[in-house]
Amino acid sequence: MTDPAPIKTDAEAAQVLHQWFSPAFPVGGFAYSHGLETAIAQGQIASAQDLRLWLDGLLAHGAGRMDAVLMAHAWRADAQQTAALADLASALCPSAERRLETEAQGEAFARTVSALYGLDLPAMPYPVALGRAARLIGLPLAPLLQLALQGFAANLVSAAARLVPLGQTEGQEALTALLPLCARLATEAETADLDEVGSIALAGDIASMRHEVQSVRLFRS
Repeated sequence: MTDPAPIKTDAEAAQVLHQWFSPAFPVGGFAYSHGLETAIAQGQIASAQDLRLWLDGLLAHGAGRMDAVLMAHAWRADAQQTAALADLASALCPSAERRLETEAQGEAFARTVSALYGLDLPAMPYPVALGRAARLIGLPLAPLLQLALQGFAANLVSAAARLVPLGQTEGQEALTALLPLCARLATEAETADLDEVGSIALAGDIASMRHEVQSVRLFRS
């Protein structure tokens, strides 16, 4: 295996990151709602304002911030440390479907970037795979974190647009309102200690557990 060509400019880095977080990149994000489907079915989310508040909590206190911290540490890690981070990321999942969500997307991402860039990236949870791949090909950490958080929110906005339902403009208004939070969390995650990893977005965690036994489901989580 030859080493991948390093990313030389900010413009090249931006192109790669936008490709990675495009809905067209084959990680299967469209199949997962992160428990959102249950929250909507139970009436907890019935409007764009409800959605914005729910996503604010997931980003600031749940998987959004947690995954960003894991991603930052994976970006700095060697191969042995990366394996330990992958185990931690799986162990932190609060439900079987959430573990499926991060591990299946991570496996698909690792397989695709390995083929694209000549990497030898094993299957691992999505945030750890993102951080490791970004470091291997020379992508900067700060925009990786910010676009990963924005991509997480955007995927859930897309799910809510189909489930609530929301108009496309309403969904984008909710996403736009969350962009400053994504930027702040990305900055914090760059230097956060690994001991700070964890989630207190309990409503989202419970929704993901209840989704496992929901009778009618469009999404895998």
